[in-house]
Amino acid sequence: MSDASIHTPAQTKEASFGDFFALLKPRVMSLVVFTAMVGLLAAPGSIHPFVAFVAILCIAIGGGASGALNMWYDADIDAIMTRTQSRPIPSGKVTGDEAFAIGITLSVFSVVMLGLATNWFAAGFLAFTIFFYVVIYTMWLKRWTPQNIVIGGAAGAFPPMVGWAAVTGGVSVESTLMFLLIFMWTPPHFWALCLFMKTDYRDAGVPMLNVTHGRPATRNHILVYTLLLAAIAIGMGFTSVGGPIYLATALVLNALFIVGAIRIWRRDDAACEADEHKVEKRFFGLSLLYLFLHFGAILAEVALAPYGLGGW
Repeated sequence: MSDASIHTPAQTKEASFGDFFALLKPRVMSLVVFTAMVGLLAAPGSIHPFVAFVAILCIAIGGGASGALNMWYDADIDAIMTRTQSRPIPSGKVTGDEAFAIGITLSVFSVVMLGLATNWFAAGFLAFTIFFYVVIYTMWLKRWTPQNIVIGGAAGAFPPMVGWAAVTGGVSVESTLMFLLIFMWTPPHFWALCLFMKTDYRDAGVPMLNVTHGRPATRNHILVYTLLLAAIAIGMGFTSVGGPIYLATALVLNALFIVGAIRIWRRDDAACEADEHKVEKRFFGLSLLYLFLHFGAILAEVALAPYGLGGW
């Protein structure tokens, strides 16, 4: 059990709708919604537009529920880290009990509604995703191992598989590759952030790789994972969800990503401090666009397929 109630202030004023909405991590939810939608639209088979809308809404609510439960459990370390001090619980706008109640309620609602609207395989997949993020990652891996973001990244990679399953009732090579694309992207994305976040994770006692193994090891890991990521991203271009648009996008993006990773790999702490981590910040900025553009390219292939212009 988290000791959030010990380390966070009591509610200081009546919370607004925006404060409760912030519990759902809307920025993260937007990525969940987009990748799940692409997985759903790229899946073979048909689904009624209204059912598709309900499915995406349920996946979004499930993602938001995960965020609320994550903030409930992590309120103690959120109060320490500069990046998270303004979140609803450490800032005293929402209590831990309120966040927990919202998270549990939305979790159950999203899973049951997805099962009723589509199929129970997709619903079970969503339930497992919530469990993985809250229990496996937040409660266990995050505070225990420097591989936290590597293994825990699976939680954020499941949404396109859930979207795919909502249509097909199962998994496939294509949905697995979409999962792997997000899974392998997560470590270099977060490790780049860690390199210029200075002492935040160390102060909070979170064993991120840069804290436990140092910045040189983190740079090495960023390069290795970027190379593996590129192989997966480009390989997906030759599957049924790929095509010339996707492949061209993947080739350009991954070339830029590899160049950025090599530049980070070649640097030392003195160079980073001298230019205020400009290279790392640029790489992180590119990583924010990376997934959106890859999944956007898959969506373009799907949209153009009826006209004979998408896919192979």
